[in-house]
Amino acid sequence: MGAITDWSKVYTYAKEWIKEAGSTIRNSFSTELMIQSKSSPDDLVTNMDRETEQYFISKINNTFPEHRILGEEGFGDNVTSLEGVVWIIDPIDGTMNFVHQQRNFAISIGIYEDGIGKIGFIYDVVSDELYHAIKGQGAYFNDEKLPKLEPVKIEEAIIGLNATWVTENRRIDPSVLAPLVKKVRGTRSYGSAAIELAYVATGRLNAYITMRLSPWDFAAGLIIIEEVGGKMTTLQGEPINLVGQNSIFACNASLHKQVIQNYINRDDE
Repeated sequence: MGAITDWSKVYTYAKEWIKEAGSTIRNSFSTELMIQSKSSPDDLVTNMDRETEQYFISKINNTFPEHRILGEEGFGDNVTSLEGVVWIIDPIDGTMNFVHQQRNFAISIGIYEDGIGKIGFIYDVVSDELYHAIKGQGAYFNDEKLPKLEPVKIEEAIIGLNATWVTENRRIDPSVLAPLVKKVRGTRSYGSAAIELAYVATGRLNAYITMRLSPWDFAAGLIIIEEVGGKMTTLQGEPINLVGQNSIFACNASLHKQVIQNYINRDDE
């Protein structure tokens, strides 16, 4: 047995660091960004992504040397399983928005112990809006406790969905989600999975669907959404692999079964 983790201490430090990192990012807007493509022209990384991740790694290593780090930019540990305490970090989720708009991006941090989500932070840097949760203590938007999500009908739902998934793509037949798009009240796409997951937790969106996310995109959102009674699985309703890529279906729990039965698995009946 390892030492018992003082989660209030971890939470206090993480909150302080995330605010400090956000301030550094906001102050960077007046300086010239170095922008590089990673795997494709629309997969961008900037010096601020890298510097922000390195900032968190330095702080965590100095304060909690026994904790491991899984970060998008690869400066952390080689994490293939979630034994012990693992911080899963996206220094800037929505880099394209950061580069083009200087808004609609977030810092996302999920802290897990032996695979169980303990603390989640999503920080909308430009709006100075912090979504956060400690497992079992509810979720918060800044200092305001978020209520449990109320049931919603499909016809009255707004879902976060990128147009990619209802046009020709490599991951899903566009005809699968098209009937759902026609049925719901509206669709939105903000270009940052972390922000869209935060919006599901607040009820600004009733669901968010995407065909491929990495752990740093959803680790914090999963913890926050579950604290308000929401549900998050793969699009097929399977449990999420926390150290790999997944399709993600995050939603108001009342929608989950309806959508999967009527739209995703309708051919199986």
